[in-house]
Amino acid sequence: MKILGIESSCDETAASVVEDGRRVLSNIIATSLEEHKLYGGVVPEIASRRHAESISGVVKEALGQASCTLDDIDAIAVTYAPGLIGALLVGVNFAKSLALSANIPLVPVHHIRGHIASNYISGDVEPPFLCLIVSGGHSHIVAVKDYTEFEIIGNTRDDAAGEALDKAGRTMGLEYPGGVSIDRLSPSGNENAFKFPKPRVSGSEYDFSFSGLKTSVLNTINNSRQKGEEINIADLAASFQKGVCDCLITNLEKAAVDFNYKKIVIAGAVTANSKLRSEAQKMCRRHGWSLYLPELKYCGDNGAMIASQGYYEFIQGVRASESLNAYATMPIDKCYKTD
Repeated sequence: MKILGIESSCDETAASVVEDGRRVLSNIIATSLEEHKLYGGVVPEIASRRHAESISGVVKEALGQASCTLDDIDAIAVTYAPGLIGALLVGVNFAKSLALSANIPLVPVHHIRGHIASNYISGDVEPPFLCLIVSGGHSHIVAVKDYTEFEIIGNTRDDAAGEALDKAGRTMGLEYPGGVSIDRLSPSGNENAFKFPKPRVSGSEYDFSFSGLKTSVLNTINNSRQKGEEINIADLAASFQKGVCDCLITNLEKAAVDFNYKKIVIAGAVTANSKLRSEAQKMCRRHGWSLYLPELKYCGDNGAMIASQGYYEFIQGVRASESLNAYATMPIDKCYKTD
């Protein structure tokens, strides 16, 4: 079964053809990252315009690379939530038009479920497992009970980990995306040079909070400037990255122990962070747990993860009609409404 996946939730216009949820036949991505660097972050209007300009060519290239035509496609999967609403609408409307004109079933896919599915195309993992999802807009600990059954165990109370890394990087004067720049700079710094507070979250021992860490970076820089002291940005970057990763791993480890999970999966764009990958590997070695990480090329937004999750949604009977809409926010555990 071949699924065409379309992704346009942020600044990547992506399309992919995946066979039986696991075998990637093509994976095409067009990004407007260089334009957004000029503004230090994603500009929604620019992202939407670039999606509109790129999506037809990206889908055509994905079909060509997979040596397919629409006649070979069993279903079209598209990201419909969550994300930038204008960007999502470009992908949703294109997918609806394509599905309607070619008489192909349309499958709505939750973006974060897609990130989890990046591990299905990267390895042989199967549910059930415990998953840490870390991206620019999301930080979750989720019990993945089946391919389409999820339970949220932990969530962020404020900033997501990726958002905190990007904003801290900007505060340090690093190039956007700040999280990537911090990761590149950190090996040359001393991660114990600065001590950042460990956030305390009332009500849930599995939830995250990163706004305090982000504010601590700003206060550290401002205090140094007031004293006329020069700050070592590499040390600051390494220390902040350590603080973020410590929070993520501490909560993930506690959830895995408390809920008796021995199969650990990490997904989302921040999964590309070298410190997080290293600490996750150390944690799993300590406990004898199995760890699954997506290939680096599948950590960010891509169409292959949407096609993969779309396959599992499709075989569960999830379908959408031409009335499908896009949504800026939606919990990962919310059931899809089948039109």
